[in-house]
Amino acid sequence: MKVLITGFDPFGGESINPAWEAVKGIKGNIGEIEVSKLQIPTVFKKSSELLFKEIEKINPDVVICVGQAGGRYDISIERIGINIDDGRIADNEGNQPIDTEIYEDGENAYFTNLPIKAMVEEIKGAKIPASVSNTAGTFVCNHIMYSLLYYINKNNLNIKGGFIHVPFIPEQVVEKKNMPYMEISTITKGLEKAIEALSKYEKDIKVTGGKEF
Repeated sequence: MKVLITGFDPFGGESINPAWEAVKGIKGNIGEIEVSKLQIPTVFKKSSELLFKEIEKINPDVVICVGQAGGRYDISIERIGINIDDGRIADNEGNQPIDTEIYEDGENAYFTNLPIKAMVEEIKGAKIPASVSNTAGTFVCNHIMYSLLYYINKNNLNIKGGFIHVPFIPEQVVEKKNMPYMEISTITKGLEKAIEALSKYEKDIKVTGGKEF
């Protein structure tokens, strides 16, 4: 199995992005899984264009995109990407689309086909906080998740794809009071556990992962 995993560059005034820093530390081989890594820009359309080129180049079985979710305390595996860009801030090239469809011919939303609950349980089994998330936001993280799933569906590709959000790391919260964080090494280990789950579970498991809000 070949897995492509991506992480964004820093954005929003930060000098580091925990997504890419954690992805860089992932082992190149996890069991029989071959892992390829790619940094993508925090730019709406450019991020997906670069991702599609890499998919065409290496032909992965699974694609996982990873992004920063400052304020979350755990590793959050996203369930759904929605067909909307609504930038609270501008991306790294000054683009700030508001209430804009990502693809006019796309569905309103696409659900991930990753075994997300199994991945969460594998991460938690390593004593790392993790959960299923039901919103990837409306910034570039959601944009890349939706674009990936659109690409897979429109091209009838036999690829599994999805998105994982990770918390801030310690150096990002020095001046942010009461802000949760996680060590880079812990995030990396959690991502590796999520990847390990791919070889164990062809289909997802039936455990509760819902939330009241």
